[in-house]
Amino acid sequence: MNSSKHQKNRRVFLNASANVLAGLPLVAYADPVFANAAARAAVGGQAKSVILFFLCGGASHIDTWDMKPDAPVEYRGPFGSIATSAPGIRLCEHLPKLATQAHHLAIVRSVGATVSTNDHHAGYYYHLTGHAPDPTFLSLGNDRRPYADDWPFIGTVVGQRRANHGELPSVITLPHKPSKAPYTRPGQFAAKLGVEYDPIYVDANIDKPLEFRAPSLSLHGSTSSSELQSRQAMLERFNQARRDLDRASTQTNWKKQQERSMRLLLNATTTQAFDLSSEPESVRELYGSSVNAMSLLMARRLVEAHVPFITVFWRENETIADACKSEGAWDTHGNNFECLKKYLLPEFDQAFSGLLIDLHQRGLLEQTLVMVNSEMGRKPKIGDPRSGGTSGAGRDHWTHCQSVLLAGGGIRGGQTYGASDRYGEYPAENPVTPADIAKTLYRAVGIRDLQATDTVGRPYHLLENGESIDPLFA
Repeated sequence: MNSSKHQKNRRVFLNASANVLAGLPLVAYADPVFANAAARAAVGGQAKSVILFFLCGGASHIDTWDMKPDAPVEYRGPFGSIATSAPGIRLCEHLPKLATQAHHLAIVRSVGATVSTNDHHAGYYYHLTGHAPDPTFLSLGNDRRPYADDWPFIGTVVGQRRANHGELPSVITLPHKPSKAPYTRPGQFAAKLGVEYDPIYVDANIDKPLEFRAPSLSLHGSTSSSELQSRQAMLERFNQARRDLDRASTQTNWKKQQERSMRLLLNATTTQAFDLSSEPESVRELYGSSVNAMSLLMARRLVEAHVPFITVFWRENETIADACKSEGAWDTHGNNFECLKKYLLPEFDQAFSGLLIDLHQRGLLEQTLVMVNSEMGRKPKIGDPRSGGTSGAGRDHWTHCQSVLLAGGGIRGGQTYGASDRYGEYPAENPVTPADIAKTLYRAVGIRDLQATDTVGRPYHLLENGESIDPLFA
C-alpha cells in the first residue's frame, strides 16, 4: 500500500458517540455550544424539529409512491394503485392507511442520485449529506469507511445551527447505527464539523421494541455501580475505548466528546422521554408493535422534548433476509413483491401513517418536518441476476431515480413535484438531486447561512450545490 493511501485509510472515522453506558438510562444534556451556534442560523423556518425516516436497503419507488400502471408488466409488476385523500395522487394498494393521510404528503418523484457504484455506501452518503460521493467510494466499495473529513450529515448541520430549547441532545439517531461494523455507512456523522456534533445513538432491537438504550460505548460486564460513580474510573475507560477504537480524531475533539459524555452520565435527570411504557396502549397500537414503529413513536416524544433532529433508520428483520435475498430490510433483490406485500409495506404503512396522525392530532405536524428517504430506488425492470433473473422476481439497485416523501414543517400537503419517465427509470420533469432535497430541508428549519470554518480557521461552504424546492412550501 502506498503511503498516501495508507494515510487516507488511517483517517477512518469510527464514531463511538461515547454518550451513555449500556444498561444505563438516557440522561439529560444541555450544552451551551448548541445555543451559541443558533446565532449563526437564519430565521424564518417553520420547522422546529425534523424526523428523517430512512428506509435502509433501497425502497422500491415504482412499487409504492411512483407506480407506472401503463408500463409493460415486466416493469410495473403485479401491484395495483388506489385513490387517496389527495385528489390526483394514487399510492400502492398495499398502503391503505397512508392513502388516508396523503393530503399531508408532498411526493418528490424526480430525485436523480446516480452514483458510480450504484450501491449502498455511496447512496447513503449522497442522501445523508447532499454531496456526491468522491472517487474513494468507487475504488474502495464497501470497504470505504467514514472519514473525519467527510461532509457532515444534514442532521448534524441542523443540530449545530439550531437552538435546542430542551435538555436532551440536539441530534438523536435510533434504533441502530447502520450498518454492522466494519461496514459502517458513511454520511451519518458530523465528520468535518467535529465529533462533538455527532448524533447520540439510541438502540432497540426486534425482540424488545419498547426498550431503548444508548450503549454506544460499552464497558466490561464486571463494571459495578460503585465504579460508575468514580469520575476517574470513567475517564480511564473512555481513554481505553479511544485506544481500542484507534480513533483518528484530534486530542481536542476527543476531549470535547469525553466531556460531553461525562455531562450526560453525571446529569441523570431526564429519562421520561425514553419511557414508552407511559404511552397509552391505544397510541402504541396506532403505530404498531415493531421496533421501527416504536422508534417513530419515540421520535414523536423527542419532538415534544424539543429535540431538533431525529433520525429513524429502518431496522432490518433478519428472519426475512433469505426470502428477500437481502439483509431483511428494503434491499429486495429477490421475491420483491411478496416481501413488500407481506412484510415491509404493512409495517411501514401502519407506523408512518400513525406518526402523521399522531403529530397532526397533537398540533405538532406544522412545526415538524417529516421526511421519508432511502439510499436508492429499485431497478424498474424486474429481474436480478443474483436471485435467478426474472424468475426470482427481485429488483436490483437503482440510484438513477427515486422518490422522497415530505410532510409538515411548512410543506404544502396533497401534491407531487416532478415526474419520472414512463418506466420510472429516470427523472423526466423538474429533476432534482439530494443537494436540492438537503437545501429544502435547511429552508424548512430556517438555515440559510451554510458558511463554516475548518480547524485552522479557513472558511468553507457546507453545501454549495442545490437549491430549495420552493414550490413545495405552503
